[in-house]
Amino acid sequence: MGLLSLAIWTPIVFGVVLLALGRDDQARTVRWVALIGAVASFLVTLPLYSGFKLGTAAMQFVEKAPWISRFNVNYHLGVDGISLWFVLLTAFINVVVVIAGWEVITRRVNQYMGAFLILSGLMIGVFCALDGMLFYVFFEATLIPMYLIIGIWGGPNKIYAAFKFFLYTLLGSLLMLIALIFLYVKSGGSFDLALWHKLPLDGTTQTFLFFAFLAAFAVKVPMWPVHTWLPDVHVEAPTGGSAVLAAIMLKLGAYGFLRFSMPIAPDAAREWAWLMIALSLIAVIYVGLVAMVQKDMKKLVAYSSVAHMGFVTLGFFIFNDLGVSGGLVQMIAHGFVSAAMFLSIGVLYDRVHSREIASYGGVVNTMPKFTAFALLFTMANCGLPATAGFVGEWMVILGAVKANFWLGFGAASALIFGAAYSLWMFKRVYLGPVANPHVKALVDINSREFLMLALLAIAVLYMGIYPKPFTDVMDTSVAELLKHVALSKLN
Repeated sequence: MGLLSLAIWTPIVFGVVLLALGRDDQARTVRWVALIGAVASFLVTLPLYSGFKLGTAAMQFVEKAPWISRFNVNYHLGVDGISLWFVLLTAFINVVVVIAGWEVITRRVNQYMGAFLILSGLMIGVFCALDGMLFYVFFEATLIPMYLIIGIWGGPNKIYAAFKFFLYTLLGSLLMLIALIFLYVKSGGSFDLALWHKLPLDGTTQTFLFFAFLAAFAVKVPMWPVHTWLPDVHVEAPTGGSAVLAAIMLKLGAYGFLRFSMPIAPDAAREWAWLMIALSLIAVIYVGLVAMVQKDMKKLVAYSSVAHMGFVTLGFFIFNDLGVSGGLVQMIAHGFVSAAMFLSIGVLYDRVHSREIASYGGVVNTMPKFTAFALLFTMANCGLPATAGFVGEWMVILGAVKANFWLGFGAASALIFGAAYSLWMFKRVYLGPVANPHVKALVDINSREFLMLALLAIAVLYMGIYPKPFTDVMDTSVAELLKHVALSKLN
């Protein structure tokens, strides 16, 4: 068993053990087992970074074994500069989410913690899979634990939200399955992604494949106009569910564009880039405006996620190194910042049981330590320099200006909306005099909450001040991908 298998199966095994532990009177044991499992799962991913060779676009830590021999489906894993950081990010966020649910979840604790650990392993599997069918299995399997997390521990409309989440993402993926089967037949009975990247496909075939993949990945990102499921799901999901959904699950769709759409259908990706750029700009500008009028904090941050992910898809489809690298950096940064934003809202919700902005006001007077964290995360959400939120957006804007000045101008103007809705929410929730008795009775964060927010604060500041480790890993793989897309165009 290699490092990637350890990264995938360690959390899944711990998750299954937690499910077997059973009753809520064992909750204390369950929580500690979950924390040990989450920390162990993170620790086994660290050698991937320390042992990663820079300067090569080849897949590393490769594992391959036959799985379903009759159909030539292999258990084939590997990471390159594009996927490595997402493995570490997933394992890191899982640790934070376990800490976040420590005292808050009081019923079916073993199932809650187990679901998150299993989900973490499945998502790492998506980022490591080099076999088309293995990718699809992991990609679809992530729906099951998240569906249960929303449906069991969610809010009053949790069943509606869980079904909406499941149906939207499942229906989009069915077209991807057809595309995978088509590629299997076309390649002479292989699910090997590396082989698929070299297939000579005519323009019509590439267009069909591009839109089949778009159906699956656009819903997952989610891109405008198939983003409507996200705010409903975020509002109903428990705090940990919202954090994982925003920080990791949305990235599965964006990752799919780099692993499938662009290398398999490069001509179609270039031909339809104008559509992707248009949809991305609508997400960045229009959805940013929609976020401004939200009264529910979770809905506001959910819409801001759609806007931030619009920067990611914009960066990918301007086809230059700054844009694609910027999109990847933005994905990682959004993982830290969106998780922090949702967990901060969860801290308030646990005390007041309201997500309405109008229920708060003057929180700084009663929770000064917590407000300091909230200010940092809000500034990161705006894209303030020296925070993680700035680096990716800045790179994408530079890449967009390099491609077309007005494209860059449109993307840059969206930063104003981001600052507007983030700072306006912060002002109404945290600043000014104490607004009501609920706020007056608030108690500042305890050591568990401080640890959870401090871990994310360190990540947000480290990435903002010193992004070099992140960009160094991805540079060669991004250059190779763009070279592949450009050469295909010439041929």
